[in-house]
Amino acid sequence: MTSNVENSSLPFSDGAGMNSSPTSFLARVLERLSSTQFVQLRTEEECPVAVVALQRYLSVESERPQPQCYDYDVTVCDGQWKAKCFLHPSLNHLVLTNTLRTGVDVTITECSFVFNEMRLGFNDGYICIEKLRCSAERSTLLHGVSDVRSLTMPGTGGSVVLHSDVPLQVRRKHYLPLWNDNDPEGDIWSSASPPSVTVLDVSKITLISNLEDHFRSQRRYFPLLVKIIHKSRLRYYGKFGLKIDYPYQAYFEVADQSGIVSLVLWNELCPEFYQGLKVGTVLYIQNYTLKQSYSKRSYPQMAHYGKMAFNSVEICLNPRNPAAVITVVPPNIVQPQWGLPDVSYQFITRSELNTEANNRAFDVIGLVTFVGRVERVRSKGSSEKFWTYRWVHAVDGTSNHPFILEIFSSSQPDIFNSICPMTYLVCTQMRICQVEGSLPYLTSSCETQIFITGYHKGQPYVSNPTVKSFIQWTKTLKDSAVLKKTAVGGNYCYPHPPRMFTQALVDDSDLKKEFETLQYREHKRMAIQGEIVAIQYIKTPKNIDGTQDEVPRSALTCISTINTLLLRSNCLGSTYGLFTWKSHSWPRQQEELCEHLCQGDLYQDSFIQTFSTNAKNGLLMWSNLQPTRWSPEQTADTIPSLVCQGYYHITILGEEMRFLVMVQIYFSCFAEEIIATSGDLDGTHVVCILDLCHLGGDKVEVVLNKLYTVTEISPI
Repeated sequence: MTSNVENSSLPFSDGAGMNSSPTSFLARVLERLSSTQFVQLRTEEECPVAVVALQRYLSVESERPQPQCYDYDVTVCDGQWKAKCFLHPSLNHLVLTNTLRTGVDVTITECSFVFNEMRLGFNDGYICIEKLRCSAERSTLLHGVSDVRSLTMPGTGGSVVLHSDVPLQVRRKHYLPLWNDNDPEGDIWSSASPPSVTVLDVSKITLISNLEDHFRSQRRYFPLLVKIIHKSRLRYYGKFGLKIDYPYQAYFEVADQSGIVSLVLWNELCPEFYQGLKVGTVLYIQNYTLKQSYSKRSYPQMAHYGKMAFNSVEICLNPRNPAAVITVVPPNIVQPQWGLPDVSYQFITRSELNTEANNRAFDVIGLVTFVGRVERVRSKGSSEKFWTYRWVHAVDGTSNHPFILEIFSSSQPDIFNSICPMTYLVCTQMRICQVEGSLPYLTSSCETQIFITGYHKGQPYVSNPTVKSFIQWTKTLKDSAVLKKTAVGGNYCYPHPPRMFTQALVDDSDLKKEFETLQYREHKRMAIQGEIVAIQYIKTPKNIDGTQDEVPRSALTCISTINTLLLRSNCLGSTYGLFTWKSHSWPRQQEELCEHLCQGDLYQDSFIQTFSTNAKNGLLMWSNLQPTRWSPEQTADTIPSLVCQGYYHITILGEEMRFLVMVQIYFSCFAEEIIATSGDLDGTHVVCILDLCHLGGDKVEVVLNKLYTVTEISPI
């Protein structure tokens, strides 16, 4: 890739021959860029284009500082044409905060033409967007577009192509998912099963129990005949300087009559085979290698199989040296004498959950009643890799309490993004978390697989007694009665903080950095020390027609509780009514304040919405992450607007009076504690547990989850 030959500016509205220019804005840009001696243009015409795709990949430039280790290709259309453009790294922050996103209009104010000499055509290149303005509203250009694929690329003598599903930076061969690293992304991921056979010679196979001896004594191994009993999520291990086009890895646990061993799928075999290899599939494997197992990896719990797990070695399937041969054995030719075990499960009911030990793994089935919004959390040991997860409630009829499930993405994005109330959900290998002060919940493991209504057919668990019993229970339910108890999205913070505070504090100097580095839908929980100096009731305005929209019951209950406590609390005084309260020292402290970090505004995304089948698509898109590609549903589907009747701000002054944070308590379950004791807290330093979540653009949700007084702080 060459740098710009010249750096002159040419306004699009100047120059001869403008009357004969194409009517398409993108066609005019490409015509100018590819035909003139100037390779950088500054536009003076206000002509918006719509963002229809936003795709991420590992940068080819290793010298860049964080968080610019990824590049982005953005596909835009002007209603007539579309073009895939490279986003200048100086604009990456607009993606990280979801300011630049699919489905909105942007105005390109400066761009350049980048030549790709590494491609076959020496004049081949693409547009680099260097400056732009983003609209906050939905695109107006896309209202009449039903299929983006029908839009074509403006021709420029054959020198510019759309480059379909590969990055514009030619040294990268594939895209990454936009918001995590462990989901398959793009057309390279095949969903077809590997080749199958109709006749199989099993006379020369070896058994899993022999592999440890083979590993020590020989280099070439006899074929294996095994069944997949567990499948892990994908692992992407790409980094600068790694000369591997598809740096992926996936673990499978496979079994035969003699035992269980790990099998590892490497590199480009992952896009080719990962999605087609399913639990229960029988494989005939040739040209594999053996290596010593990675000692620090976790294993699924498989004691219920009653077979020996050989954890000292693992089977490696490589694309070359040697090239592994993977063959699927169709179910109709699998013979009983092969001794392959049935896939086994350990389903647990909700009534049995409370008595089970922490960290034990079980399978669960339930009817979904609540689906939280998808959030992101940074991977341990990495500043730029994220996990995506959501909270789900599911009931099975055996308890008054639901399963509380923390479900991380399991490399099944279509299923993960489609979880909604009223669906039957199966989660395998979920680990129990017993936490003080909270009901037990289950969280994903590396081997967790999830299935919802529409994906259960053919799964090995369908004949399990617990599953059959659950199905019989659901036949006694009335959909209308269950639907009234369902909800979607909004703020959901779990588990509750413990009774005594024991975690580390974030000091004043680090708190500002935590706010500034927060990315789209990233969730952080942190503890700060400070002083509550004000409590303010905010009454939201009415709609234009004079009515007030209904607010979720959870918020109304909390607000009602707060109002009652305000009226009853002697420490607040009877003159305050829907009772602003301020510390006696607050007027003086305001004069010494150094910085105001957060306004604590109210956002619709913070409220849990009642689920309805009519608004299903809109509610799913609202609670999911911003999609990589625009679809017409993004423009057509909306969710009901929501306005809270009123809510509370709590103002927290930092320990050294260097910052001010205002947080919401409109649905915090412990709000009554703060209101009832605020008089006692006047002038007293407390520890506040804050839950932060970036909602996109300039919106940061800050919720006060717990407040600790001096007597509730335990030395670390």
